[in-house]
Amino acid sequence: MTNPFEDADATYLVLVNDEGQYSLWPSFAEVPAGWTVASPATDRQSALDTITELWTDMRPKSLVEAMNGAGA
Repeated sequence: MTNPFEDADATYLVLVNDEGQYSLWPSFAEVPAGWTVASPATDRQSALDTITELWTDMRPKSLVEAMNGAGA
């Protein structure tokens, strides 16, 4: 069995959660609770490129907010 997250011939979604964290997700699999589709099904490399473009700050949203509040 091959890893569905590494299949170059499959299609993938880009998901995002409430913390602003992104995930590559096989398009055949149900989107897990707490995640929403940020980009429609596409090839693996395009999905990875989208994640790289969108996810520029690896910190969870709650940490960013806490850090911004601590400096106020």
